[in-house]
Amino acid sequence: MAGDPAETRAHGGPPLWRSLAERRWGQGAAAGAMGAVVLGLALLLGGYQIYTALAAGLDAYLQRVLHLMFVLVLVFLVYPAAKGLWGRSLPMAAADLLCAVLAVVVGLYPVLFYDDIVSRTGAPSGTDLLMGVVAILLLLEACRRVIGLFMSVLAVAFLAYAWLGPLLPEAVAHRGYTYQRIVYHTYLFQEGVYGLALGVAATFVFIFILFGAMLLKTGGGDFFIGLAYCVTGRYAGGPAKGAVVGSAMMGSVSGSAIANTVTTGAFTIPLMRRAGYRRHEAAGVEAAASTGGQLLPPIMGAGAFVMAELAQVPYVEILKVAIIPALMYFGVLFLFVHILARKHGIGGLPPDRLPRLRAVLVDGFHFLAPLLLLVTLLLMYVTPLRAGLYATAALFLVAMVRAGSRLGVRDLAEVFVIAARNTLGVSVATAVAGIIVGVVGLTGLGLKLSALMLGAADGRLLLTLVMVAVASLVLGLGLPVTASYIVLIVLAGPALIELGLPLIVAHMIVYWYSQDSNVTPPVALAAFSAAGIAGSDPMRTGLAAWKFAKGIYLIPLLMAYSPLLLNGTPTEIALAVATGSVALAAAAVALEGFGVRRTLPAERLALVAACVLVLVPGLPTDLAGTALAAAVLATQLLLRREERPVLSTPGR
Repeated sequence: MAGDPAETRAHGGPPLWRSLAERRWGQGAAAGAMGAVVLGLALLLGGYQIYTALAAGLDAYLQRVLHLMFVLVLVFLVYPAAKGLWGRSLPMAAADLLCAVLAVVVGLYPVLFYDDIVSRTGAPSGTDLLMGVVAILLLLEACRRVIGLFMSVLAVAFLAYAWLGPLLPEAVAHRGYTYQRIVYHTYLFQEGVYGLALGVAATFVFIFILFGAMLLKTGGGDFFIGLAYCVTGRYAGGPAKGAVVGSAMMGSVSGSAIANTVTTGAFTIPLMRRAGYRRHEAAGVEAAASTGGQLLPPIMGAGAFVMAELAQVPYVEILKVAIIPALMYFGVLFLFVHILARKHGIGGLPPDRLPRLRAVLVDGFHFLAPLLLLVTLLLMYVTPLRAGLYATAALFLVAMVRAGSRLGVRDLAEVFVIAARNTLGVSVATAVAGIIVGVVGLTGLGLKLSALMLGAADGRLLLTLVMVAVASLVLGLGLPVTASYIVLIVLAGPALIELGLPLIVAHMIVYWYSQDSNVTPPVALAAFSAAGIAGSDPMRTGLAAWKFAKGIYLIPLLMAYSPLLLNGTPTEIALAVATGSVALAAAAVALEGFGVRRTLPAERLALVAACVLVLVPGLPTDLAGTALAAAVLATQLLLRREERPVLSTPGR
């Protein structure tokens, strides 16, 4: 949730609000006027969100209605209807302004007539339905502009499913609903557009987006990257290891894989290339590390806040169970970059290019205080909304104390503009996901699909997990991570719980699988963003990122069959972590074809077998897999021969 790497403290161009307006309105006076409007709306949205976080007196439904109103207006003022010239033509300008006005109308209508609407609950008037139809159409068009056509079409398909229920195959048929009931349920009910998913985006998520934007503008991101390079830079493959550590630290407070990729990647990818990593490898490492940032506390992705609400557990409980799997993910990624360093003969950074730890700490130690405050408040069970708000205020105060990170008036304005811009995608996606969730709840589709999955898998957990992973990959073709998680948990979650998985385990498995669109071709959004920075082939980068991020697929299996999420005794948890780490390491060496030395085909097969044995539930298979992996390592050490490292060309 951070932003563009160019959005640093340097003021080398037009202000961000002018740049955003130029995307839609081109150069000239129109862009200047719209830039001022965008700035005003961003400040109003930020002020409104802070006020509602402090006051907490506004009805939840109305709070979400007004939040989405601001978001829709900004979308129609910033995003053109199409990339071609006609999308910026005068007729389309009039259409966009009309859409923005209509967004205000349908947003204010429930607020101004709230008491009347409540008094006729269950019997909406013609005006209620008209406003609902317009609101749904505006939201679908905003989704097409910000997210893409796929998600809009998917939402329309679900609405059609609610209407055409009796005409569908028996397995998924239902009694059907009138368009009046569908519109009422979607627009004037807290289980549709303005449901829980949007509620999370309109409260917790916005505050942490604001926190990330302020961290970016004050230079906190540079501090974390510098700190990472101080720790790892001198060792073999130091630039890539620094990228892993830096992206983990930055990603854990930004919560967005793509934003983290373009911010930290602008610095880490060129360093990795100069050290000797190939273009696609450097980009793949950054994409995989940035994806892991959404899995690492204290600030995970927006889906983690949704998870806490859906599972009805405190957010701090999500953080507790998420720590071990996230550290295992980064551990295997760290192993991958070490293997690549040995494989290509890449050493550490020379001393003259290493940042000085003392200098880094002196310049940026104050950035640690807001993070410590955030973690402390969360551990004290302060709500994420209040904890994020207090941490943001603390970050502002400590930044203003130090001359190097002090915010000017323009910097502070850009913080709110960055936060508003980065909110658009999340809020639109969760609002459209609310349509899908509402239809699922209205028709009972989730239970029907779960029954179908259980029948197809014949009650076998492994096959069900495979189907969930495939479904996640398909949804990831067109849905952002948070929306993919929301849709998948309401559709497949009941099946996992029916098979005996605890509620939090089922949610965490689906949350992990939903991250795969960041690193799995043909979508791989984070990988493609990194490829743009590295100048590498996008598909080759996507395959590299998929390989490095394989923990996304293996660790959920460990969650399902072992007490990795603190759902066991300390001994059982320790054994699960140890054997799971062996499985991940064995898979990494097998995939890369290099360990202590180059692996032979028989050794790679043995390592794959060791990984499979550990993944099979049961202590005997865990021990057998660990022993097999240890035997391969011993064989490599015994048969190690002198090999000249294959040096890579940095420019490849």
